[in-house]
Amino acid sequence: MSKISELFGLYCQNSDLDFKTALETQGCPFTGKICTKMRKSNPDVKIGTCSVKYQNQDVIICPFRLLEHNQIFIDCLHLLTMHEPGNELYLVPEVQIPGGHVDYFLVSAKNKKVKDFIGIELQTMDTTGTVWPERQKFLNECGIVVDPSDLENKKTFGMNWKMTLKTILIQMHHKSETFEHLNKHLVLIIQEPLFEHMISDFNFTSIEGVRLGDPIHIHSYSFSEQDNRLRLSLANRVSTDSEGIANCLGLNAESKVELQDIIRLLESKLTDINRLHIGI
Repeated sequence: MSKISELFGLYCQNSDLDFKTALETQGCPFTGKICTKMRKSNPDVKIGTCSVKYQNQDVIICPFRLLEHNQIFIDCLHLLTMHEPGNELYLVPEVQIPGGHVDYFLVSAKNKKVKDFIGIELQTMDTTGTVWPERQKFLNECGIVVDPSDLENKKTFGMNWKMTLKTILIQMHHKSETFEHLNKHLVLIIQEPLFEHMISDFNFTSIEGVRLGDPIHIHSYSFSEQDNRLRLSLANRVSTDSEGIANCLGLNAESKVELQDIIRLLESKLTDINRLHIGI
């Protein structure tokens, strides 16, 4: 069985799919753009691996894979507590705040004036080693010509669960006091296996259930085969505050920023290209 679960958005267990054309176009169906994962030795070649098979689980390794149907953003709409019917929704990528950048801001606005916002962070698994030989092996099995030396390459990949989690939890902690100070929400989007490791590897005993008033929310998604393809589905939600994140790591955070500073930055990015589109 192939260790590549999806290539350029195509389910590798479905032999009827046109992997040859996908390889030529190198498009990402979740962003509508060219895949951004490139080979260091040849930037024109996109790797295209969305998810891989590891220990009998399909594990997402590209954060853009989480963008399927924009469902992860729809699942956050209830946290826009100041949103009203008639307001426009915007999705603003990569906003810089103290403590780092936030992957997305989901913004409710009226006449391009911010009424409410939430921050959304995406985290998928960081692999160790390389997935390239497995990718090439899969393409060869599909009858697509690849470099013979790639088929002789015995290198493989692993999952760096604890380091991935420690990195994202530290980042969330750095940003949590800012959002708490602003009385706004920050949401972490992860896959279910990562969530399970988070609970087992860190001190999550005090984090359970969901409270709307908590500034930090964690949404975990299952990822399983449905209708001959892999699909995301919301599986678990928990929430906490900056102290809860700190308890997981034993750290302190100091980053704070005033609400008007964030609003000015967001309003400069409320353009038509950043409108949130909900559809197929």
